[in-house]
Amino acid sequence: MTQSPSRYRTAIIGGGAAGFFLAVNLKEMAPEMEVTIFERSHKVLAKVEISGGGRCNCTNSFDHVTDLSQVYPRGHRLMKRLFNIFDYADAYAWFEHHGVPLVTQDDDCVFPASQDSHSIIDCFLHLARQSDVHIRTGMRIQSLDELSDFDFVVVTTGGQPRLQGLEWLNGVGEIAPPVPSLFTFNIPDQALRSLMGTVVDHASVLLPSTKFRSSGPLLITHWGMSGPAILKLSSYAARWLSEKDYQCPLCVNWAGLTDAEIIEELMRLSQQHPQKQLSSVRPFDLPQRLWNYLLEKSLSGKAVCRWAELGKKDRNRLANILSGDTYNINGRGTFRDEFVTCGGISLASVHPQTLESRLRPNLFFAGEILDIDGITGGFNFQAAWTTAFTVAQAIANRSSSV
Repeated sequence: MTQSPSRYRTAIIGGGAAGFFLAVNLKEMAPEMEVTIFERSHKVLAKVEISGGGRCNCTNSFDHVTDLSQVYPRGHRLMKRLFNIFDYADAYAWFEHHGVPLVTQDDDCVFPASQDSHSIIDCFLHLARQSDVHIRTGMRIQSLDELSDFDFVVVTTGGQPRLQGLEWLNGVGEIAPPVPSLFTFNIPDQALRSLMGTVVDHASVLLPSTKFRSSGPLLITHWGMSGPAILKLSSYAARWLSEKDYQCPLCVNWAGLTDAEIIEELMRLSQQHPQKQLSSVRPFDLPQRLWNYLLEKSLSGKAVCRWAELGKKDRNRLANILSGDTYNINGRGTFRDEFVTCGGISLASVHPQTLESRLRPNLFFAGEILDIDGITGGFNFQAAWTTAFTVAQAIANRSSSV
């Protein structure tokens, strides 16, 4: 006798962004499905609440993304495929349709118009209650066998900082060892740290002798460097940095321009402001404190000289420090800044159309538990929405066809 769809049950392990998005979409697609979210803590959606400084950068316009590998260091090929099912435009429309107006910033980041992550949280909780999604908190699932009464199981537990946190999933697919991504750099340079709070809008950074580089705003902190340029670099080089035990040089281009462009600008300033002191004219709109610091570092005491007195040798020294200032990274930031890890269930272990385990039927994965991670800017939340919607659709289709 064929089982009635009304008796199908889905267990979702993890009460985060992917888990709730999956649950409410699955109930929309298969209203008779019984859906239960199991969350090990006593609070759901905690990561959503604090993301984006409490504003929740829920997606990105992707307007300036020409290749998904630019924003997804791991998983870009699968994301390209899954965007045919549910992409960023679909996510934008989904939230607005469900009562969460969105706004797009100049940097392409998308936030709730309220600038409050609780708009997202309240939306999920309202939809979950409305569609009778069961939410069980304080439930730590230690084995998939505990959920043998469910027809479908989805793991949405998010990234795990250590491999031990994934051992309970042994046997369901290959696991890529997790390492931190999206973190700040600890730089033991007191002169640099004295500039804490300084922001450079258009810096570029790279790890010498590697292909890893990024650009964007850079923030000097009391422990080293942060900001989008650093966070993106940490994402691109997450595994490499882990292998180096976070001990390596970092090269900073404070102007974000080529050597030739920097020298050209310095020569222009010499011609336009010959009688002004070097310290009184800041190239590239650099913050005053940083400019004074770079003058002292490159010219050692000549900051008071006039632009007309800047000779070719000193100009080259100044250009070199502007384009290739080098520091030593000595570990990750002193705080637990990283909200993302790379690693998790290998993408080779799941069916790309459904994200179902190749080894265990009716077991699915969505969100950061998969070996997909993005740079800062809303891309990780978009991966959560896309993978969760894909799984919801796959389970709904499966339940209706059996």
